[in-house]
Amino acid sequence: MSKTIGIIGAGLGGLTLARVLQLNGIEATIFEAEPSPRARPQGGLLDIHEHNGQPALKAAGLYQEFLKLIRPAEDAKRVVDKDGAILLDMPGNPSSPRPEVNRGELRAMLLGSLPKMAIRWGRKAMSIAAVGNRREVVFADGSAFTADLIVGADGAWSRVRPVLTGAQPLYSGTCLIEIAHPAGDRDVDGLAALIGTGTLMAVAPGRGIIAHRHADGSISGYVALNRPEEWIRSIDFSEAHIGREVLAAQFEGWARHLVDFITRSALDRPTLRPIYAMPVANEWSRIPGLTLVGDAAHLMSPFAGEGANLAMYDGAELARAIIGHPSDMEAALGAYERALFERTRGVAEMSARNLELFFGETAPHSVVSLFRNLVSPQI
Repeated sequence: MSKTIGIIGAGLGGLTLARVLQLNGIEATIFEAEPSPRARPQGGLLDIHEHNGQPALKAAGLYQEFLKLIRPAEDAKRVVDKDGAILLDMPGNPSSPRPEVNRGELRAMLLGSLPKMAIRWGRKAMSIAAVGNRREVVFADGSAFTADLIVGADGAWSRVRPVLTGAQPLYSGTCLIEIAHPAGDRDVDGLAALIGTGTLMAVAPGRGIIAHRHADGSISGYVALNRPEEWIRSIDFSEAHIGREVLAAQFEGWARHLVDFITRSALDRPTLRPIYAMPVANEWSRIPGLTLVGDAAHLMSPFAGEGANLAMYDGAELARAIIGHPSDMEAALGAYERALFERTRGVAEMSARNLELFFGETAPHSVVSLFRNLVSPQI
């Protein structure tokens, strides 16, 4: 295939797409707004699913490398109520079909599988326009790239998506605020004992504290609040302890040892992560030379654990469609998008439903039921 392909975004989906294409002799160029691979932290653990994430890594020829990244038994889960009473204590499974890996390590593996020249860092896409039968992307530095296909792999606030659809992400009403406790911190041992060997979920209607214990002894997690985004962003963390106390005040009446996860967090300026999602049944009409993968196509809440898995699977499936239609790019894109819409609709519905289970009126018992059903599905 002699078509020129540009991928906007060096996340998991864009990297998987480029890797599978490369294995089949098709070149693609990735453009990433961040200046380097280490420009920012890449997030915490991901569970990689046997029905989408793992097949994508096999298509990329990286499955054996992936197995070296697995964090055995870090999938343990403990659910408690606001008083700290343990309602569910699931041990980790060393042979879990959905093994946990660190997102940063997974991304580094994918980056390392590509030629260095395949990725152009510091290229923030600003606009996309038709140039004859092709597409031109103009970047913030004034440079441009013209291609037969531009793929939006640029996440929640994609610059490519608006060319395809007017649908925009909507705020779910829940915001996550990061907390962290480094290894060696004097408070960590006591907090780690509360977590167990994996993840602690202390949840109630409208709020929660989620904390994960890492193998190195450090703890990371989130405070979750069902509050307007404007209210969350109004919290002043210029004096970190005051900002933490504002958050802690939202947990009045909770067990002191749970609130300690907030008040003793080591983050001076925690990252705020308001949960946005695209409309569940979002689809678009075929427009030549453009398509989307990952969050750019189907942003959803993280409470189904499918975002990263779907992104990699999208990348692998788009590559397969292109490989399978060597002389007809539009036929490839049409086939890919039809399958994309079909497979993501139900997952988006599940993700929205799970978010409600975590912080809705029936929490925490709804969360206990959710995990019990994952282990022993009701027939």
